[in-house]
Amino acid sequence: MNIQSPQRPLPKMIEAFEHPSGSVASKSPGGAKSWRGRLLHIHIAPSASYEMEELSEAECIAGRGIVGDRYFNGTGTYSPKPDVREVTLIEREALDALTRNDPPLQSGPLTIEPRDHRRNLTVIGVPLNHLVGRRFRVGEVILRGGRLNFPCKYLEELLGMPVFLPLYNRSGLNCGIERGGVIRPGDGIELIED
Repeated sequence: MNIQSPQRPLPKMIEAFEHPSGSVASKSPGGAKSWRGRLLHIHIAPSASYEMEELSEAECIAGRGIVGDRYFNGTGTYSPKPDVREVTLIEREALDALTRNDPPLQSGPLTIEPRDHRRNLTVIGVPLNHLVGRRFRVGEVILRGGRLNFPCKYLEELLGMPVFLPLYNRSGLNCGIERGGVIRPGDGIELIED
């Protein structure tokens, strides 16, 4: 893949384990350990507000993100405050819960397709809330869980759906890339125990 030069300054990134959440969690034992998950979908957007494009494979660059994505290119919507946003993940199980209206935090079921949630990777069988401060492998790529992602009003505006409250505490995980490589849907995901 061809690495493009950014059109504007890249977002200010924090190494995942230097983020306050990742820093504390990486020094504390605990979390779910006996699981194996799988990558279902890969999505990127070339710029803020653009529709997400599904990929059959993606190149992940340590310290930068997914080649072609808005955060890799510096064309995303982001706060000037440094953050962990090289790769974002969300659980298929959280999306399924919204479809079941579980818990009933809105007037009825909501269906969010993988291309619509604005996260890069849709995974299944991966307890993302337990991966803050942990290293894990997606195919050949090693990620570091930096902080939980929170829903935003911007996503509600883009989707035209009340997703803020139903996605609270299950809106995914922001990660840094420790070791880059190529990932593909179907790749296994597993915890790396140090």
